[in-house]
Amino acid sequence: MKNKIFNLLIITSMVIFSCKGNKQENANANQTKQEDSTVMTNTNLAFNPSDLPEEPVFDIETTAGTIRIKLYKETPQHRDNFVKLASERFYDGILFHRVIKGFMIQTGDPLTKDTSAVARYGTGGPGYNVPAEILPQFKHKKGALAAARRGGPGNPQKESSGSQFYIVEDAGTCAQLDGDYTVYGETIDGFNVIDKIAATPTDQRDKPNTDIKIISVKPVLK
Repeated sequence: MKNKIFNLLIITSMVIFSCKGNKQENANANQTKQEDSTVMTNTNLAFNPSDLPEEPVFDIETTAGTIRIKLYKETPQHRDNFVKLASERFYDGILFHRVIKGFMIQTGDPLTKDTSAVARYGTGGPGYNVPAEILPQFKHKKGALAAARRGGPGNPQKESSGSQFYIVEDAGTCAQLDGDYTVYGETIDGFNVIDKIAATPTDQRDKPNTDIKIISVKPVLK
């Protein structure tokens, strides 16, 4: 059995801005910049998160087909984080970098957009973790959507990666993960696409020989 621990390295960066000059001019300039930034952010969003229901449904469109998922209201931090990233188009262009037939398919690493960073695939993220929301009623059933995380004693709280997630292809082999990883959604359509991706030939790092890419993650609005 291949190693099933999802080793992640979350790198945090901080940018500090400083200003000089007349206080009043700076205050006016800063206010203008903030207003412009707000307008730009709202304009650039793929959708308005506030328009979504308590348990939003998304279509994950990939080059192998579309997987439709529903996010659970009982795991609000993971749900809201996924919604935020999807609204910012964070997942667009990201690869399924780890695929194991008879187990699961994994994606969400922004480093996979960079072909020169292949050796680091699986270590990237948005720069933060999400607190664990591991609930006993949510199991690793077929099509379950769960958060990848760094394993071992370095992560005793079982915090999730800020962006990487996996989808269960085989419930039997993934059952051992129950209680250790946050399951925060499930597949409601596109199980054949999960199987198709899982069956893709891979290299020694479990990366598909032919890239499988997320084209978009869009909410399904009624």
